[in-house]
Amino acid sequence: MKRALMMLTAALLAAALLLIGYLDGRHHLPSSPPQTSSAASAPGDGGKKVLYWYDTMVPQEHFNKPGLSPMGMPMVPRYVDERPTDDGAANDVVRIDPATVQNLGIRTVSVEHRVLASAIKVPGTITWDLRKAATISARVDAVIAKLDVRAPYTSVVAGAPLAELLAPQWNSALAEYAALQYAQSADAKNLRAAARERLQVLGLTPADIQGLRHDAGATITLHAPQTGVVTTLEVREGQRVSAGQTLMTLNGLSTVWVEAALPQAAAGTVRSGTPVNVVVDAFPGRQFHGTVETLLPDIDATTRTQHARIVLDNPDGALSPGMFAAVQLNPVQGEAVAVVPDDALIATGNQTRVIVAEDGGHFRAVAVRSGRSAGGYTEILGGLTGREKVVVSGQFLIDSEANLSGALDRLNDHTALLASTSTPMSGMHMGEGQ
Repeated sequence: MKRALMMLTAALLAAALLLIGYLDGRHHLPSSPPQTSSAASAPGDGGKKVLYWYDTMVPQEHFNKPGLSPMGMPMVPRYVDERPTDDGAANDVVRIDPATVQNLGIRTVSVEHRVLASAIKVPGTITWDLRKAATISARVDAVIAKLDVRAPYTSVVAGAPLAELLAPQWNSALAEYAALQYAQSADAKNLRAAARERLQVLGLTPADIQGLRHDAGATITLHAPQTGVVTTLEVREGQRVSAGQTLMTLNGLSTVWVEAALPQAAAGTVRSGTPVNVVVDAFPGRQFHGTVETLLPDIDATTRTQHARIVLDNPDGALSPGMFAAVQLNPVQGEAVAVVPDDALIATGNQTRVIVAEDGGHFRAVAVRSGRSAGGYTEILGGLTGREKVVVSGQFLIDSEANLSGALDRLNDHTALLASTSTPMSGMHMGEGQ
């Protein structure tokens, strides 16, 4: 017990000594108040006058003599010729010697105006054109006497026989129509016309009526209304069916749909009629051309994409539903807008910035509002006038060389307000040399 008490006392004594040493060091460190006066400090290197010294980690604190900062870091001078920004915040502009700029390989380009490439490439899936779907159903109670199509996904041509039905109701209507075939009176002719209309209401086409036998045991053949594929077959031979029952479904393949998933940002540029090129792996090198019919109004809850329905001509039936497709949409080209290379942008959690190169080796961080990106360029909606030169390589070397990190973090309300309230730059003129 006594040993533990002695160890606790020793630990408390050591902590007290450390605290006394720390306070004594703080008392002897330079802690002059921030200077706001003009260049009254000692001259710096090369005869330059020094405004003040500061710690690059805490650049807002100014001191009137060199030495160590309260954080124990060597302080650096701020010279008279380092001009401040428009809002007077000298720390938002840094100056780097031209030789150093050259050694660092810093490269700048001018803000330019160009039409952004607007082609959008997205995945898609080929589906049936539901407007080409036809349902074959029984108009009356009947028995399937014969099936000419015995399996789903059988291809048929327009007019091909699909099934033969034995239907007493049809046969009685046919017998009534046949009994009036040679009638001469006006009333008899009217009855014959009414009998023919009844047959058509029961589902018989003029070709069916013309070619049918009129005996009681005659079957009626159903024909394909169009060329296509029987996608569903719901009956078998000998089956009794009731009026209105679906026998089979026939889908045409002269056109197909492509369901393309568009990101919400891209969906805003796509309209009905937008031209589309489609490529499928089954036919490398071949392109299928079509147009956007409509943007479907629902958003996929999982991917947050919006589907575009594209119509493609498919005269030879090469495209089959279920195929995956690479879809390129080509919206109408817009106007030239102010852009900078993607490499010029410095993205942070809540802001996007660029480094603007000014005369005399000065560099300034500017908050910008960015828009669409395409082809390695990003649209600038606000924050720049359109005549600046921005750094596209070496931004982070500038950060290390000139301690620009402090300046970036201190972009004040004036700079942020400039970025948020600037008007879109699409109407600005290009600067010199562009």
